Amino acid sequence: MSRDCLFCRIAEGSERADIVYSDPDVIVIRDIHPRAPVHLLVIPRQHLGSADEVEDPSVWSSVMNAAVRVARDMGLCAGGYRLVVNCGAGAGQTVSHLHVHLLAGRIFQWPPG
Repeated sequence: MSRDCLFCRIAEGSERADIVYSDPDVIVIRDIHPRAPVHLLVIPRQHLGSADEVEDPSVWSSVMNAAVRVARDMGLCAGGYRLVVNCGAGAGQTVSHLHVHLLAGRIFQWPPG
């Protein structure tokens, strides 16, 4: 955990967030600046600055399993959903803690960006 990291503070409970799912490895919160009717952030509790810092594949397993579980629990599968990982400021990452965006509730264009 990093005291300077917003997502670490949320994971430890010292910063408020709208948490929709939590387990020992992952939390899922509503994004405060949603880009879709459903915009959630799937965040590992372990502090990793971005995707390129992940060395243990179990991190991806925990994060992606949580994302799919929440999508199923919220009934998002029938309408479809998108999972997005931004890696670095040039790709749009604004919080330096690995997280996956789960977006749903509207039609998405391809290519993204």
